[in-house]
Amino acid sequence: LRSTCSDPLLKRVAMDASSVSPSIASAPTSRLLPIRTPRSAPAEWTTTDDFSAATEEEEPVTPTARLMEGIYIVVTIGLGSPVNLPVFSAGVAAELARFPRFRSIQVTDGSKDGNNPRWARTAVNVEDHMIVPTLDPAAVAADPDRAVEDYVASVYTLPMDRSRPLWEFHFLDFPTSEAASTVVARVHHSLGDGMSLITLLLASARSAADPTRLPAMPEPPARTGAIYAPRRREPTSPGALAAFITWIWPYLVLAWNTMVDVSLFAATTVFLRDPWTPFRRADGDVMLNPRRRFVHRSLSLDDVKFIKNAMSCTVNDVLVGATSAALSRYYFRKSGGSNTYRTWLRSVLLVNTRPTAS
Repeated sequence: LRSTCSDPLLKRVAMDASSVSPSIASAPTSRLLPIRTPRSAPAEWTTTDDFSAATEEEEPVTPTARLMEGIYIVVTIGLGSPVNLPVFSAGVAAELARFPRFRSIQVTDGSKDGNNPRWARTAVNVEDHMIVPTLDPAAVAADPDRAVEDYVASVYTLPMDRSRPLWEFHFLDFPTSEAASTVVARVHHSLGDGMSLITLLLASARSAADPTRLPAMPEPPARTGAIYAPRRREPTSPGALAAFITWIWPYLVLAWNTMVDVSLFAATTVFLRDPWTPFRRADGDVMLNPRRRFVHRSLSLDDVKFIKNAMSCTVNDVLVGATSAALSRYYFRKSGGSNTYRTWLRSVLLVNTRPTAS
């Protein structure tokens, strides 16, 4: 299983300023790619309440979901066998139909500003969300891995149809160096974040040994080792004043650093600009320059565990360090390693504080 997406909790390295290959040259830019699915009777999701979906009580869209306009979570999943589209569609209809957000659309109250979007239930035709694109056979045969990366990059820039729930699956039924076929899932960020969608994916899966059971997940590792051991205070010199200064000094440093960071953040918001880096977005609307790349690299889990044990840390710590090293190498390769004085790179790391027992 490999995954690349726009959420930090799903591993991804996004690189800009790369052109799209001919494998997606035939993809339309104003609508989604054509669908090739069996023309059997469409499976629809309908509500189980006594009243119709049109009369169900609408729920307001949360403020956080409103901020996610035009932001998608894109995940690539490598399969060990060719895609079985009817089975996949039936599984999606059976599992995800239980989740209201995946059978709801965003509507407004008709006001001038349209600032009151709400979730409204609707009937869902599963076939509308199963997309089989037509790619250039020559480009796929020449470099299937590059064809997958280019297609994933193009999927992120295509708008979603707001008249139906904001999720879809794209099927690339050709082998790559790491999988027999590939499924690309695109979900609007207003439906959930990375942690909730991972939980949903695991809850929708079944054990290979017993299809009636959920997959067994290992317990989260405990953070042990010298790196996580509580720091021992060095013995202080005799005297109450020296002991007080030793005790209060870390808090003074913390307060000073916090004040400096808040001041720089406020100045950046008002007039100060970060220096240019290869990771910085071009001025103007991001859609004016939609070309971007989603690059993935597979790591040996044995190597990751070896580093984890040597450093007495966790697998997540190793992956964050590998991602940081990859970004650093990319930066110095693009910048030539010159003029790095006072180079600022701002990043946002979302931390899940909810229990993950599921």
